Amino acid sequence: MRRTIAETAVLKPLGALRMLGAIGALPRNPRTMLTYDASLAWAALLLFAIGLVMVYSASIAMAEASTYTGYRAWYFLIRHAFFLVAGFVAGFVAFQLPTKAWQRLAPWLFGAGAVLLAAVLIPGIGKSVNGSRRWLSLVVVNLQPSEFMKLAVVLYAASYAVRKAAFLHAQQPLRQTLLRGFLPLCAVMLLMGGLLLLEPDFGAFVVIVGIAFGILFLGGLDWRLFLALVLLLPAGLSAILVAAPYRLQRLVAFLDPWSDPFGKGYQLSHSLIAFGRGEWFGVGLGSSVEKLMYLPEAHTDFLLAVIAEELGFAGVLAVLGLFVWLLFRAYAIGRQAARLERPFAALVAQGIGVWIGVQAFINIGVNMGVLPTKGLTLPLLSFGGSGIVANCIALAILMRVDYENRRLLRGFTV
Repeated sequence: MRRTIAETAVLKPLGALRMLGAIGALPRNPRTMLTYDASLAWAALLLFAIGLVMVYSASIAMAEASTYTGYRAWYFLIRHAFFLVAGFVAGFVAFQLPTKAWQRLAPWLFGAGAVLLAAVLIPGIGKSVNGSRRWLSLVVVNLQPSEFMKLAVVLYAASYAVRKAAFLHAQQPLRQTLLRGFLPLCAVMLLMGGLLLLEPDFGAFVVIVGIAFGILFLGGLDWRLFLALVLLLPAGLSAILVAAPYRLQRLVAFLDPWSDPFGKGYQLSHSLIAFGRGEWFGVGLGSSVEKLMYLPEAHTDFLLAVIAEELGFAGVLAVLGLFVWLLFRAYAIGRQAARLERPFAALVAQGIGVWIGVQAFINIGVNMGVLPTKGLTLPLLSFGGSGIVANCIALAILMRVDYENRRLLRGFTV
């Protein structure tokens, strides 16, 4: 079957992923395959299960000591379980939609996400917690639009790359690539980034920009523009640090948390203590000391530190292994979709991998003291309703891409 110009422009750059060897290779006998990727499903379910157990363990002390929770030790466990159920229901609904429907919805979802990001900045509508205005109150729960915006960016950037494929490829004149391929999406991402920085939510800004330009690169962005972007990145980050002095102070604290262990370096120093106490096999489930009101945000941003203390290096390695396999399968599914001439599905699958990979990398790096402190949760594990539901929907879409791949290999239509 003859490929269109747009499909050729998108699929050719995906050949850069051939360095991964046989990832996504078509099976010899497609009719013997399952209708879904069992290993991907089990990896995700194990991460959700570990998250449920560890959120409960990490939050007991805080729940028992807070009037907000009514001194109920199981408060966060029940809420996290509720979020998981809501996420599974949302994921089931999302799985029913074909990828072609997601491609049509992408611009509308992105627009809705932008409206919600602007709404949180309006006094009386947006809810402020710890100095950050990132939530919309829905009475029973709080909605964090930035979590759903990450998914919207995956879909929109993939749709954009397919539509603009002819202007992204290196065979085009650089001026055309810049003006018609790169700058329009760059302007939109900077606008969304500006809204996130006003909240402020620098961590979400980094993830969203990483998703957008990661998908552009996979979709065929001229390598010269990508290299220029990488070279300009330090200058952009420096400008953001200078514009907000507290971010520069966080950077200084990250470089030497022990210089001010009771001030700016408090979170990181206690996270490192938790890692040190865990050693190889941990102090035992439920036996963490750092979660006893020493480590702030133990059930959200610093959940991995509690895992390291209670389950040790073995527990951390298990979590990392599950994330690596999940990302491996996301890129394999995307590569297979590319071979089946489904550019949008390919970029969505790999974009979801970029999202989960970048956010997990940042959170793990923060917990281990190799990156500055950011307000980012650990995907699939940390407490947080919006994040859990958004992750479930993203994984459902990934499973849908794989499901459609398998149907095509069997000779059916999608």
